[in-house]
Amino acid sequence: MEQDSTRQGWRSLLRPEWIPILAILLGGVLLQSMNVLMLTTVLPSIVGELGGVAMLSWPTTAYLACSIVAASCAGVLATAIGSRTVYCAGVAIFCVGAVLCSLAPAMGWIVVGRLIQGFGGGLEAAVAYVLVRGTFPEQVWSRTIALMSTSWSMSVLIGPLVGGVFAHFGSWRGAFVATAAVAVILAVSAFFILPSGTADRKSPLRVPAGRVALICLAIAATSAASVVAAPLAKLGLIVAAIVSLVVMLRLDRSSTTRLLPSDAFSWRTRTGVGLWLALLLCITFSPLQIYVPIFLQRLHGFDPLSAGFAVASASMAWTIASLATAGVSVVWPDRLVLTGPTTMALSLAAIALLAPHTSASAFLLVPAIAALGAGIGQCWPFVAHRIMDSAAAGDEVVAASSVPTVQQMGFAFGAAIAGLIANASGLSAAIPDKGMANAAFWVPASFVASAMLTFLTGLRLRSLRKD
Repeated sequence: MEQDSTRQGWRSLLRPEWIPILAILLGGVLLQSMNVLMLTTVLPSIVGELGGVAMLSWPTTAYLACSIVAASCAGVLATAIGSRTVYCAGVAIFCVGAVLCSLAPAMGWIVVGRLIQGFGGGLEAAVAYVLVRGTFPEQVWSRTIALMSTSWSMSVLIGPLVGGVFAHFGSWRGAFVATAAVAVILAVSAFFILPSGTADRKSPLRVPAGRVALICLAIAATSAASVVAAPLAKLGLIVAAIVSLVVMLRLDRSSTTRLLPSDAFSWRTRTGVGLWLALLLCITFSPLQIYVPIFLQRLHGFDPLSAGFAVASASMAWTIASLATAGVSVVWPDRLVLTGPTTMALSLAAIALLAPHTSASAFLLVPAIAALGAGIGQCWPFVAHRIMDSAAAGDEVVAASSVPTVQQMGFAFGAAIAGLIANASGLSAAIPDKGMANAAFWVPASFVASAMLTFLTGLRLRSLRKD
C-alpha cells in the first residue's frame, strides 16, 4: 500500500470521498491563519477609533494564550464527544468571537473577542490533526499535513489583502463580519461533510482544571516575559513558565484523563522525542517574524510592506519544502529530519552575519530568510507523522491533538527567549543605533544553538526508530 501511494504521488489524495474533507480541513486552517494577519492590518484602524494604544499587543497575546489552552483540551473533548462535534464547535466559537469584535465599543471588547476566537481556533486546529489521523491511511498523513501547511502561505497574501480592503474603506468592523460569515459556512459544511467519528461514551467529559490552570500560568508568564524590559524579570518569568509546564506534565502522566500523551517529552520513546523535536523546531523558527522585520526596516531601509513580504518568504518556503518532500521514499524522512535543523542553523548564521550591516547585503538576507522556512518545512510533516504513528495504545487522539499545542508553545517560548536576548543586546527601536545592530547579530546567532539541539534530538529519534 505504501509503495502504491509513493508511485501515485499526490494523486493518492485525490479520491472523491476525501476531497470534500480536505477542503474543510484546509479551509479551517486558512480561516485561522488569515485572521491573524488580517488583525495586524486593521489594528491601527481599531486603535484610531477605539483608542487603547497601550493594549496594542493584547489582542494577539490573548488569542495565542487561549488557543494553546483550547488545543491542550481538544484531545479530551474529541474522545468524549467526537472529533466532528469538536471541530464544528470550535468554528462556531470562533464565529462568536468575530461577531463580538465587530460590535466592540472599546479595545477591551476586542481583547475579549480575540480570547473567544483563540479558544475556537485552538480547538479547530488541534482536532484537525485528530481528523487526519482518523480519516486518512497512514501512508498519506505526511502529504495531508504538508497540504494543510499551504493554507498558511495563502494567508500571507489573503489576510493582509482582506484587512487592507476593509481598512481602506474605513470599515474594520466589516472585516470581522466577513470572518464570521465564512465561519458559519465552514461550520455548517463541516457538520455535513466530516465523518462523525467515534465518541467514547464511557469517557467522562471532564476538563482537568488544575492542569489547564498550570498551562495558563505558563502562558501568562511567557507572554509577560515578551513585554517586560528588565532582563532578570524576563528570565524569572521564563523559568516560572518552564516550572509550571514540568509540574503539569508530571500530574498529567499520572492522570486517567490526559491532555498530552503518557510519554510526552520522554527521551525514551518516539512520541516523546518527536514532541521535543516539534518544540525545538518552533522555538528556532519563532524569532523570525518578531525581530527580523524591525531589523530590515531600521537597518536596511525596507518599508513595512517590503519587510513583511521578505519575512513571508519563509512561510512560502516552508510550504514549498513540505509539498516537495512529503511523498519521499522510506529512507529519506530520517535524513530530512536531520538536514532540516542543519539548514536552519546555517540560515540563522547567515542572517546574523548579514543583518547588522547596512549595505547591499540586504538583498542577500531574503534567501537566508527563505532557507529558514525551507529547513523547518522539509521535516515538519515527518515530525508530526512520527508523533502520531508511534503513539501508545489509548494515546492516539491526544498524540494527534498535541502537535499544534506544542507548536504554539514553541512559538511562545521562542518569542520570550528572543526578547530576553534582544534586551540584553541593547535593542532600541527608536533609531538604527549600535544596540539595534548588536541585537540584529545576537538574536539570530543565539538560536543557532537551538537548531543544533534540534539536530541532536533528530539523531535520538533516528536511533529509536532503528531499535
